[in-house]
Amino acid sequence: MGRDAGLEELVAGALGDTPGVTGKAMFGGWAFLVRGNLLCGVRSGSLMLRVGPANEAWAVKIPGVEPVVMGTRRMRGYVRAGAKAYGDDGVRARLMEAAIGFVGSLPAK
Repeated sequence: MGRDAGLEELVAGALGDTPGVTGKAMFGGWAFLVRGNLLCGVRSGSLMLRVGPANEAWAVKIPGVEPVVMGTRRMRGYVRAGAKAYGDDGVRARLMEAAIGFVGSLPAK
């Protein structure tokens, strides 16, 4: 999997003028950070979001959204949205809003 310029552009647009946003290559794709904390990762066909533990339960009920598992470890508070989910403007906006809210509440690194 590689980078997805179109999805990166959608995510950047959703972030607008959110303070402290940076980006860098990570996970074979592109990651967006807020004040040094990982917000989301974009790869071809996949959008990983750090929605926080309190938002994970409702997020994984959305068709096309699942918990993130790295190796054998489930990453609490992280979800992965497939194309069906992130392709829906309303779903993508709701997930991005949850991620921005959660990561924005964390102390800067």
